[in-house]
Amino acid sequence: MLRRLHPDQPESFAFTPANQEWAQGQISKYPEGRQASAIIPLLWRAQEQEGWLSRPAIEQVADMLAMPYIRALEVATFYFMFQLQPVGSLAHVQVCGTTSCMICGAEDLIAVCREKIAPKAHQLSDDGRFSWEEVECLGACANAPMVQIGKDYYEDLTSEKFAEILDELAAGRVPMPGPQNGRFSSEPAEEQTSLAGKKTEKHNASIALALDLGDTIKRIDGTEVPILTPWLGEKAKGRARDTEPSKKKEPKPANGLPVDETGTTVQEAPAKERGKPKTEPAAPPVEAPGTPPPTLEGPRKGKADDLKQIKGIGPKLEELLNGMGFFHHDQIAAWSEDEIAWVDVQLEGFKGRPTRDDWVGQASKLAEQSGSGKGKAAKD
Repeated sequence: MLRRLHPDQPESFAFTPANQEWAQGQISKYPEGRQASAIIPLLWRAQEQEGWLSRPAIEQVADMLAMPYIRALEVATFYFMFQLQPVGSLAHVQVCGTTSCMICGAEDLIAVCREKIAPKAHQLSDDGRFSWEEVECLGACANAPMVQIGKDYYEDLTSEKFAEILDELAAGRVPMPGPQNGRFSSEPAEEQTSLAGKKTEKHNASIALALDLGDTIKRIDGTEVPILTPWLGEKAKGRARDTEPSKKKEPKPANGLPVDETGTTVQEAPAKERGKPKTEPAAPPVEAPGTPPPTLEGPRKGKADDLKQIKGIGPKLEELLNGMGFFHHDQIAAWSEDEIAWVDVQLEGFKGRPTRDDWVGQASKLAEQSGSGKGKAAKD
């Protein structure tokens, strides 16, 4: 299926303060130069904030992660969980249409969507509050047919029951998620032959939590729970464990073997030591290879060239190059192999980009077009 960006795009995108803080926490999980690993959670958070992924949102995330826009677009268009067009402001309904659900009545559920929401998938309802689509297997085959709305599954559906759920949502109520035919979970629909003991709970854990929260169709906005970054050594603010007095750990059972004050047995100690990083003497600084090319204090006549015209250079790299003293195409066109090797080291997370994308060749053509000089001649 070909997935393209929606033709109508907003002017801009910005994370809310809470989501911005959350996003920075996600980026901090990864070492310098590997921030692009956070692309999927950041795109997902942008979608949760707006309901769908716009081009400005994708480009904003790419800028935060120092990624070329095309790389972020590749991710957004590859994964079907990312909505590339506006969805219902209240709820987006995903109907499972894979084998188990199909033979159990998924087509009837789709007919309800066409009648009560919109004739076509990804089309907004007349009031803009609902949208729907057919999706591949959502992993609830034992409870087919089913749909996902917001955070929750609605299972064991009939067309009548599904229509009632949509009416409840439209009226501002949150219907009970989970099985809709009286089943507790995913036990056999007929006679139960295992784990048949009497249940003391009215609902399974997932349904109970959904009912407690009462916000199954509310999108995440960053205010639900404290934003935690334990890998930075920050405390989990607001959690009950922070308010409880600290308790001394009791030694673990060791089958009569001697233990230290932490409860570690003599057998466990060697294994724990193996897991500790060894302290190595600091390595002497490595001399950067190559030769630094000539730089400028600032752009000539106060106006820099648009370095983003060079394939492989995005806003982040342009800013980095400007900070190093490169503002014009003819400067890059004049780089020698030794100078490219030196620049490559300075680019940190973008190593190899000048050679891979032939910056010198591209810059030479741009310099010729603008009449600012040719290759080596520009250096003179």
